[in-house]
Amino acid sequence: MDDASLETLRAALAGRYEIERQLGSGGMAVVYLARDPRQDRAVAIKVMRPDVALALGSERFLREIKFAGNLQHPNILPIYDSGEANGTLFFVMPFIEGESLRDRLDREQQLALDDAINITIEVGEAIQHAHTHGIIHRDIKPENILLQGGHAIVADFGIARALSESGQKLTQTGMSIGTPTYMSPEQAMGGDHLDGRSDQYSLACMLYEMLAGHPPFTGPNSMAIIAKHSMETVPSLQIVRQSVPDELEDAIMRALEKTPADRFPTVRDFADELAQVELGTGARRTALRTGTTRRRTASRGIPAQAKPGRSRRTIAIAAGAAVAVLAVVGWLVFRGGGQAALGIPAGPDPRHIAVMYFDTSQDGDSLRFLADGLTEALISELSAVEPLQVISRSGVAPFRDETVGADSVARALNVGTLVQGKVARSGELLRVTVEMVDATGRMITSTTIERPRGEVFALQDSLATQVAEFLRARVGEEIGLRESRASTRNAEAWEMLQRGRQEASDIDRLLASGDAAAVARGFARADSIMAHAGSLDSRWADPPTQRGWLVFRQARMTDDPVELEQLITTGVGLADEALGRRAQDPDALELRGTLTYWRWLSGLEPDAGRAQALLESAEADFRASVAANPQQASAWTSLSHLLINKPAVADANLAALRAYESDPWLANADVTLWRIFTTALDLEDRVQATHWCETGHQRFPEHPRFVECQLYLYALPGAKPDVPRAWELFDQYVALNPPDEQEYSRRRGQMLVALALGRAGKADSARAVIARARAPDAGADPGRELAYLEALGQTILGDHDAALQSLGVYLVANPVQRRSLRLDNTWWFRPLREGPRFQALVGS
Repeated sequence: MDDASLETLRAALAGRYEIERQLGSGGMAVVYLARDPRQDRAVAIKVMRPDVALALGSERFLREIKFAGNLQHPNILPIYDSGEANGTLFFVMPFIEGESLRDRLDREQQLALDDAINITIEVGEAIQHAHTHGIIHRDIKPENILLQGGHAIVADFGIARALSESGQKLTQTGMSIGTPTYMSPEQAMGGDHLDGRSDQYSLACMLYEMLAGHPPFTGPNSMAIIAKHSMETVPSLQIVRQSVPDELEDAIMRALEKTPADRFPTVRDFADELAQVELGTGARRTALRTGTTRRRTASRGIPAQAKPGRSRRTIAIAAGAAVAVLAVVGWLVFRGGGQAALGIPAGPDPRHIAVMYFDTSQDGDSLRFLADGLTEALISELSAVEPLQVISRSGVAPFRDETVGADSVARALNVGTLVQGKVARSGELLRVTVEMVDATGRMITSTTIERPRGEVFALQDSLATQVAEFLRARVGEEIGLRESRASTRNAEAWEMLQRGRQEASDIDRLLASGDAAAVARGFARADSIMAHAGSLDSRWADPPTQRGWLVFRQARMTDDPVELEQLITTGVGLADEALGRRAQDPDALELRGTLTYWRWLSGLEPDAGRAQALLESAEADFRASVAANPQQASAWTSLSHLLINKPAVADANLAALRAYESDPWLANADVTLWRIFTTALDLEDRVQATHWCETGHQRFPEHPRFVECQLYLYALPGAKPDVPRAWELFDQYVALNPPDEQEYSRRRGQMLVALALGRAGKADSARAVIARARAPDAGADPGRELAYLEALGQTILGDHDAALQSLGVYLVANPVQRRSLRLDNTWWFRPLREGPRFQALVGS
């Protein structure tokens, strides 16, 4: 409100209130600090904006304010007075010395668990009191929660009923009732019959933010946020903050159900549930709940054609075994140090289980394929048991050949129980010795199972049953196994496929040797064995699917477009064969989508219309795969990459989050974390981008991209870069890259620092650094990624002509990105987008 309006208000309220100054303003009202001379007290006066006042109507407004003024509760801000003065509608409240919950969250980001719960319970009591009097608040958010003397006070009940009565007129003014970040799906859809469960949803959103440091859903605009509330799964709190107990997360997730009937019946029930959560020294601490996998998933995903880390729009080649072990060691350090710092007590939940790959050292490698098959079958069986949370095979794989103590493994994976085993041959019998170990490495129990070699499925069933008995005794709960879900009951076929998979895994060793002929023989041998497995059971989808993934590995290794076309055609044929054997098989659908998408990425289809059809077909297969198995983490990962290129950045971000939630232990978890970060960066979501950059750095402290992400954060609009810190990050980034890439990484790091210099207002320095960082020739930067970064820096600096020239250089080398840039609506090239030269570059 301008000075003239303020003087008008002072004149209108003269004799009643002495207006001192403005305290704040929002879309519907302005709040002033004033004195009530009659009572000699400070008050806050909320004055409705003229268009809102017109929509409300003075008679309705004053009637509903009077009704709400009857609410008497220690956690509700009372209403002293209301009225109309010269067409201005206002109401008067106490002036609270303190701060709002929003002020506290801005300062602290995350609150202690007990503080967050206590605030929520007090707000819940206030809301429940209002509900019993027929008032739904409709706008529960941190801005409307005042904190005084350690207690929460809810404001703005005064206009709730008036707003609800005037919803249609208010909408016509362009104002909305509620705040999208905290709005229930039914409120967002304009439901006429909201009840207290809508406020419950908003309250749960607010509690989620107090714990996680950000709301459950964010986005670039209101419509994007509303869509997420209506359609997307709430990300697990325990990924962000592992100290959140199961009971607390369960209560919040119930209150955040999309359908009101699935929430607590009342806000009081929600508050009562929160009050029972134990946070003392005996509290249970949960592992990453999303480490559980409800079905075997492969650790695949689309790798990039370019070198790892050279483009924010591409995926790096999946990390090898050594990198995976390093990742888990980094995770171990993070988890151990983090828990100590937070004072989290030891003793992880015994229902959180890791099944380690069974040992075959007694018989060398001759039984390894059988041991691997038995291990993965047991992981699959136990993962289907609801009380258990089982680490995926990707999570335990890095430890299979490592001499790491059981207690260290338990800390790294945050599990309370380990299942270990040995497989040996005893004449014609297979002997499996299985033991259960607690988190300290102490053996709890063990047994030995023997079966004839040809009775492998009976061995699997006996093994699963015995482990279930162990677990029943350990956790004191019924462990009900499903009937075996193996897709074949042909023991010879099953054993043959395990042999083929071992042959396929040995190809990595042959690749390292550089013997191309041996590699070719390895692929042929593995394919032949898998094909034989498929011939032994013509209804089993796994053999042709595994053969298809073998073909995809070969396709990734060739630069010959003719050979690539032939390989992709062969692989798609195998995927179709698998789907003919088992319709809607998630692995086969993922395989076909991956091969189709790789064809699109490789630019094998020159016709724009047919290329678009390839992209749509691949997306349809990925979506069908995750619909058939929502825990198909690798399909979620590939889908996220495709959606970036579609482009659909918000959807890509959600798909990457689903991938990480489904299996945080994917072999290429670093890629997934990078994807979550880059899409959050594209969406200008600083909070989420910062969080996932930090998470990546904690899990993969030696990976240069998680230093790179810290430099990228300085490029965000509105950033205030610490320039000396940027140069420190540059040194770390160069040092972490391999020696043969340090020249390129030095130039790339300089380009990233130039982005920070540009945002810091040091234009001359930024231009000088860009000039130094340019590649001397195309050989030093064949993908022209440096030209892309140069264009970003020049856009930030306002050097639009130079930016367009650099972007043109990039697109000559990367024509497939022309379409993505044409459809892109992120902030990166926003100043250029409407110009004719940009449009000419990206095409129509």
